[in-house]
Amino acid sequence: MLKKTRMAALGAAAAIALAACSSGDGETADVDAGDFPEGSTMATLAEAGSITIGTKFDQPLFGLLAPSGDPEGFDVEIGKIIAGELGISEDNIEWVETVSANREPFIQDGSVDIVVATYTINDDRKELISFAGPYYNAGQALMVLADNEDITSPDDLAGKNVCSVEGSTPAQNIADNYPDAELSLFAAYTDCLEPLRNGQVDVVTTDNVILAGYVAEDDAFKVAGEPFTEEPYGIGLTREDTEFRNWINDVLEEIFEDGRWLEAWNETAGTVLPEPEQPTVDRYEVS
Repeated sequence: MLKKTRMAALGAAAAIALAACSSGDGETADVDAGDFPEGSTMATLAEAGSITIGTKFDQPLFGLLAPSGDPEGFDVEIGKIIAGELGISEDNIEWVETVSANREPFIQDGSVDIVVATYTINDDRKELISFAGPYYNAGQALMVLADNEDITSPDDLAGKNVCSVEGSTPAQNIADNYPDAELSLFAAYTDCLEPLRNGQVDVVTTDNVILAGYVAEDDAFKVAGEPFTEEPYGIGLTREDTEFRNWINDVLEEIFEDGRWLEAWNETAGTVLPEPEQPTVDRYEVS
């Protein structure tokens, strides 16, 4: 019997907008609106000279609000590259905090232009928004206290209190496939850390790379066992904007080829995690 408790109100997870302060070191392409098809999203953004990007503010290595007040991580660097290819400098990016449950709504209502936020591409989400990518392949994993030897795989979750995030694919996977677990849902993954530390929950589950960031920051935790799903990360945008999606896919393939993707990885997540295999962009058709 699945016992689901909502331990944080999603309404409290309002968008937190942040205008990034640039160091001026980012690369910006020498382009203007006239270099893109008239009326395209690319032309509109290039003419405006600014872009709004949704990302996570609580996930080390991928999207974390730094002491400086600026977000940093691999997702953030990917967002900067896309902006740069539109001729938009880093200081003209507006970063908006997106938690798992508000990514689709923020895209649909125009709160953001794109979302780069450890955002797994799946068929249900494709019904609501569109994805460019993937630009990285992760996998769901488990994090426990460092001295826990009882949990090494999802088969050990029966009767355990499992912490995850509302609206996330890891939470849905536990609900669908491991119904004997007790699922506690929060608004953000950082909300799971103290409950794990004090024994209120037994395990935290999300993507392996996110958990690796928490373990790197705190040796009270460890990742238990191996990843048990495939989670391709994509860039979310408006469902109908095929032209913009194709252009972002072109940018991703270009940075895979010219080394900027690996450079962004090495400067962020690569400081803790091994070099990943380069993904293949999925140019699927929107039905």
